[in-house]
Amino acid sequence: MRSSLSRRAFLGGSLALGATGLLAACGGGTSNDRPSGREGGSGAWSFTDDTGNTVSLDRRPTRIAGLNDAIASLWNYGIVPVASFGYTALADDVNFEGKDTSEVTEVGTTYGQIDIEALAAQRPDVIVTHAYPVDSSGKLDPKKPLYGFNDLDQQKLVGEIAPIVAIAMAGSATGVVDRTVELAKSLGVTDDDLAGPKKEYEAARDRLREVARKGLTVMAVAAYPSDGVHIAKAQDDPALRSYVELGLSYPDPGGSEYYWQSVSWENISDYRTDVVLYSLRAMDGDAMLDQPTFAQLPAAKAGQVYPWEFSSMDYVAQARTIDNLAENLERARKVT
Repeated sequence: MRSSLSRRAFLGGSLALGATGLLAACGGGTSNDRPSGREGGSGAWSFTDDTGNTVSLDRRPTRIAGLNDAIASLWNYGIVPVASFGYTALADDVNFEGKDTSEVTEVGTTYGQIDIEALAAQRPDVIVTHAYPVDSSGKLDPKKPLYGFNDLDQQKLVGEIAPIVAIAMAGSATGVVDRTVELAKSLGVTDDDLAGPKKEYEAARDRLREVARKGLTVMAVAAYPSDGVHIAKAQDDPALRSYVELGLSYPDPGGSEYYWQSVSWENISDYRTDVVLYSLRAMDGDAMLDQPTFAQLPAAKAGQVYPWEFSSMDYVAQARTIDNLAENLERARKVT
């Protein structure tokens, strides 16, 4: 994890103070004796993940465990997990709202803390997670643990329970969504299952593309009373990057650091946009408006300060998030 603000911690995970700064981000139930939503295939199964690792099994996996973010996407396609781990409890994760999580075994509700024995007891066939790049090129570092694991030793122990499959959170969200679909289809999800969610996803993208024609400039931030404002670089965040591809404008805040440009409250007035999106895991819009310098920004004066949502990388969750963003921007106006 980086010693500066981790992007995933900001987007949806717990935040903790480290020694040098902020550290890192449909279906029915299942039980110990039932597979996770799909019948296993009789033939062999193979999937090459985004680290280049090929996982091969004698049959298609049915008992799926993994990182909250990854299993949320599979669940939206009808694959119910047997176990979860991540940065928070499922009940506190917006990606699981409306789902009956009572029969999913939570083997970790704090980042990097996984009950290995509890995970093994669920007998997963495969464990899914994400891999985050280390710089703007999208490079993955094999010497660093995959997302959700405290270190490589813990990752190795988990990998001895079941093979690990990782989807990279790099490039545009459209690519991450597509790769997640590929994984879901390998696990038995059909084109018929995907047709409705994909249609809603494309409709949401069309809606955002239309509102982007207004020419609004947008800034996505994580703000803290004593730490100032961290401005996200759209090209380094898959979701923001996909919005730029649809025509939305996120001005480059500058700076050489990956993902963030950190700005003091005194200097935030130099960053003027029509809209500001605030992290749901940092200061909310009202708290930011209490900061005198922020309150003088054009977006703040116009009341155009809205939530920045993180959602899992699938048709269902992305459609919801994009629709929410489009709805907010539809009522915003140019003020710069």
